[in-house]
Parts: sequence; C-alpha cells; structure tokens
Amino acid sequence: MSEQNESSVKKLNWGILGAARVNERLMPAIVEARNSQLVAIASRRKNASAESIASYAPNVQNVATYDNLQSLLQDSNVHAVYIPLSNHEHAEWALRAIEHGKHVLIEKPMALTVTDIKLIERAAKVHNIKVMEGFMYRFHPQHSRVREIVDSGVIGEVRNTHASFSFMMRPSRIYRLAETVSKGGGAMWDIGPYAVHTSRMWFNELPKSVLAMADYSESGADVTTTGIINYGDGKFSQFDVSFERTRQSEYTIVGTKGVIKCHNTWQLPSDEPVISWWTEDGKIIEERLLAANHFNLEIEHFSDCVLSDKAPLLSFADAKANCELIEAILHSAASGKVVSLSGN
Repeated sequence: MSEQNESSVKKLNWGILGAARVNERLMPAIVEARNSQLVAIASRRKNASAESIASYAPNVQNVATYDNLQSLLQDSNVHAVYIPLSNHEHAEWALRAIEHGKHVLIEKPMALTVTDIKLIERAAKVHNIKVMEGFMYRFHPQHSRVREIVDSGVIGEVRNTHASFSFMMRPSRIYRLAETVSKGGGAMWDIGPYAVHTSRMWFNELPKSVLAMADYSESGADVTTTGIINYGDGKFSQFDVSFERTRQSEYTIVGTKGVIKCHNTWQLPSDEPVISWWTEDGKIIEERLLAANHFNLEIEHFSDCVLSDKAPLLSFADAKANCELIEAILHSAASGKVVSLSGN
C-alpha cells in the first residue's frame, strides 16, 4: 500500500483497559494494524500505563494514559476498548464500556457465566455495540487450511478430537492461581477456553455431556484439568490443560479415513506453521505454511467489523456455547459426576 493510500485508510481509535501481560502482543497489534490506532491506555496501578507504552509501543506518540479505568471510558476519543483484566472482571467492565458507547474486544473468556454473557449481549444490542471474545488464534490462516482439509472429505467423518494446552508455571505467572475457580482462577479459565474452542469447532453436533477430573492448588484453583466431551453417536473429544506440563498448544482431529494435527496453536509472528495429516491408504503429508501474526489479524478483523458495520467472526452464540461447556467441565470435576449440557 502506498504512503498516500495508507494515510487515507479509516482507522478505529482503541483504548486498553488494564496493563496486563498480554499487552506485549496486543498493543503492537493495535499499533501495526492498517485500520486501527492506539489512543489511550488505563491501569489502576500508578504509572503502569506509561510503563506499558514505553515497553511495548515506545515509538507511538499522543497516547493518553490514565491511572483509573473509568477515565478512559469517559474519553470521547476512544471508540473501542480491549479488556485484558482479571477473568472475573470481564463482564463488569464490558458492561460499563458498552454503556459508554465503546465497542468491546474482551480477552477470553468473555465472562465466567452464560448469564453474564447474556447480559453483555443484551446491552450490546440496546446500544448498537460490537462485542467479540478475544480468541486470537482463530484468525491464523492455518486453521482455515485445516478446515479445507476436513471439508475435502479426505479424513472422512470427524469422530474424535484431542486438544492439549499447557505450560510450566513460572513464579512470574503465579497470579493465575491466586483466585479460586469460581473467580476465574486456574488452568481451565486460563488456557482451558482454547482446548474447549478447538475441540468444539470440528463437530456439527452440540455437546451432550462431559466428564472431567482436576487437581487443585491450595487456593482452590485447578492446576490441571482433563476430561471427555460427549457429542453423541460415538463422537467424543478429549482435552487436557495444565500448568505443570511442558508447553503444548495442539489439537488432533480423527476421522473415519484419516487424521489431521495442528502442531502449534499459539503461533508467534515468526513461527512457520506446520500441519500434518495422514490417511488409511498410506498417504502422509506435512504442510508448512506462511507465518502470520494472529493478533494483528484479530485487531484488523474487529476494527473492520466496527468501521464497516459487520458481524464479528466470533459470535455471542459461540461465546455462550464455550462458556456453558466450561461451566459443565468445572462442575463435573468438582462433583466427580457426568454433567449434561442444558441445550440438549
């Protein structure tokens, strides 16, 4: 794009509610996306906003910094906000942002209960606001390629998926265990949404029930959770998430004729994506795709949805389905029983 055309592109003014660690990826994405610009950031920690700018966007000028979140919502120059606050605060601040007329990208999970997501959905409709759950991975082209392979029929009918997401907990990340499960602490609310999301999207059926087990820390947060989701008719999905295993972010799709594996869901911008698939007739394929920045693509997508009045790729229906399943998984792990899903 020429310099003249670049300057003529309409851009969405973004604010960030919170100086969270994920800003290391999201802040540069807002700055670099062709149709967005960063105009404000707020944090309740004194000077944290300015420190975030200095660390993650040092060359950006004229970004307002606030030491309280409400001030950013009152900034008329902010048209959309990204919310990377603690999980149990997502719903509260999404509703506040909507009431101030701000479009909202909420870091996953959108909320901790389906009830809260319904409240956000209702408010967004009343105020004509775009809202999306922030699953950045979903915008990486490698998953579109996996979809093409599935839809081609080469692996037959999808009968099973397996999703594994984990990393070893470091001292700098111990805050992830500070809250109980009911307040969004632990592995299931942190990396579990990825496992559930990557499991769900390859089935046409809704989940029928789930059986899960978990290991908990002294704080009441789950350190590891694993389980089986039943989609009916012999179709299942296994998942495991953990803070005490080596780094994994992968999923496998098993069909009646073959298997597909995505080796790394959490792609870095410089990573070369690898997808492998094999079939019963002896075909073994490894595909290496072009690198891409899924954070940039996510920001560009949501900005375009606001600027062009389009529906976001990730809908409220998707957010509610993911949340309902996570709630059922946590209930099953706590009770030791199979939990049925209300939609079935």
